[in-house]
Amino acid sequence: MSKETNRRDFIGYSFAAVAAVGGAASLVGMKQAWDPLPSVLAGGFTEIELSSLKAGTPETFTWRGKPIFVLKKSADMEKADRDLVVGEDRFTVAIGLCTHLGCIPAWKKDTWKCACHGGEFNASATQTFGPPPRPLDLPPFSVKGTAIMLGEEGPEYKAIAAAMMA
Repeated sequence: MSKETNRRDFIGYSFAAVAAVGGAASLVGMKQAWDPLPSVLAGGFTEIELSSLKAGTPETFTWRGKPIFVLKKSADMEKADRDLVVGEDRFTVAIGLCTHLGCIPAWKKDTWKCACHGGEFNASATQTFGPPPRPLDLPPFSVKGTAIMLGEEGPEYKAIAAAMMA
């Protein structure tokens, strides 16, 4: 210590240094607490291989805790602006929650039927009967070859979303 720094000043400088280090450590800890966990980040994207799906039978996948319906349309099913076209095949991709109250509709023959209040959606996920106010929602996706990646907004998603708004 120099002659001009007394004991009281030294204790003050020491306290300031300890407080600065503690404050920096607190900020690092807060940032780590606010950042999403790696498992949450990994759950944000789900890849679905479309080539393995059977025509006329929808498959249910999970993305961010929500059911996702993917239906490979058979030749006798009507075409819609909402259809995702990959190669020669047409697909319906939808979040499997009824737009009325959020129940999960079940596939019955050629229609998704909601058991809660009788809402029905056709193979293109458009409401055809009951209280649902709109078609099943479209999850964001991008097409990568014969697979779709849920959680990314690709050009195909944007085109279908724009067609649904028109």
